[in-house]
Amino acid sequence: MNNINYENFKNIQEYQEFNKINNGSGNLMIRAYAANEAVPIQNVRIIVNLEFNNYNIIFFNGSTDESGNTPKIKLPAPVYNEDNLVAPLYTTYNIIALYNNIEYNYKVNLYDNICVIQTINIKPELLERNKFYYGG
Repeated sequence: MNNINYENFKNIQEYQEFNKINNGSGNLMIRAYAANEAVPIQNVRIIVNLEFNNYNIIFFNGSTDESGNTPKIKLPAPVYNEDNLVAPLYTTYNIIALYNNIEYNYKVNLYDNICVIQTINIKPELLERNKFYYGG
């Protein structure tokens, strides 16, 4: 499997086939939290990818901010067709979140013109205890 970022993928022949299927777009936002979403986690490394033919396409490789969020990530998705009376088409993306040498893996379905929010639940025991006040 060849790793390739999305911008470079647009320059190869397989992109035409991919774009026929995914000619719309949606957004993905990732939030990293601990303690039932009470504590936002900064600097969680996030990788969003998708396997297509012989390529592992990397759409996002970054980190969460001080609020525990990534920016909205615009991703290709199948165009929504109102004539389709069945469930709308979607593309499934992989999310890898890395924090304190622990890897969390998620799959998310992305739809045209929809913003999907995925929460990464970090185990509280991985947090630096001296950074947070837990009350008592």
